[in-house]
Amino acid sequence: MSGPLKRGHLTEPAVVRRTIMAIAFVFIALFLVVPLAAVFGEAFAKGWDAYRAAIVEPDALAALRLTLLAAAIAVPLNVVFGVAAGWAIGKFQFPGRHVLMTLIDLPFAVSPVISGLVFVLLFGRRGWLGGWMIDHGMKVVFAVPGIILATIFVSFPFVAREIVPIMEATGTEEEEAARVLGAGGLQMFRRVTLPNIKWGLLYGVILANARAMGEFGAVSVVSGHIRGMTNTLPLHVEILYNEYNAQAAFAVASLLGCLAIVTLILKAVLERRVRARAAVSEHDEPWESKSAA
Repeated sequence: MSGPLKRGHLTEPAVVRRTIMAIAFVFIALFLVVPLAAVFGEAFAKGWDAYRAAIVEPDALAALRLTLLAAAIAVPLNVVFGVAAGWAIGKFQFPGRHVLMTLIDLPFAVSPVISGLVFVLLFGRRGWLGGWMIDHGMKVVFAVPGIILATIFVSFPFVAREIVPIMEATGTEEEEAARVLGAGGLQMFRRVTLPNIKWGLLYGVILANARAMGEFGAVSVVSGHIRGMTNTLPLHVEILYNEYNAQAAFAVASLLGCLAIVTLILKAVLERRVRARAAVSEHDEPWESKSAA
């Protein structure tokens, strides 16, 4: 019996393949290329000077700094959580394992606006903890801490969801061998576990960073929309557009567009390197194992 069809050897007629590819390219053009081109076109509609003025405006710079701050805090914390959760779920069997996996997916299932309202319920002035915290000088909602918490919540699944399948696939044999040879916990993680998960980890970091910088719903609820203080870039774009300052709104939005482009480029580079590594691993397999398969 012949083996599975090799990649690129399809049985569909050429017209079917070309039609499917045409539909995919048209969809990408309508929902990705055209909107992105419109953003940059409107951003530079009044020339470079107007674009630069919108970017260096104090409120825009404050929004950019807050966006970068929230991402700079949220992404490393999500890396720590993602690695710990991936290690626990992928390497061990314990009561509550499936519950933990479900909770990791919670931000995908819950609307970001709802998650923002939960933070208001907890840390608002009339919330369960907010009154006591405000009385002791700790303000969360309508302040920077609330924005950081909302950003962490909406972006924390990405690293964990990329690492868990890799941890499950690699198993525990290599770590057990390292322990038998006398490696400590940190040394085992650095020399055995980390090389196995590094591409998934980088991929999760890129996705988490993109979500952290582009988040709108949850951050909008907890920010209070205080200009120059609690507005991130997406919120600043909304305010400019509601004030009928469309050119400035598109100019600031182009920064997020550049972030999306950079994210896609990094994602493509990582996927290419992962495919290249998989091809090398397949090529290096013993001939006997390939023939047996």
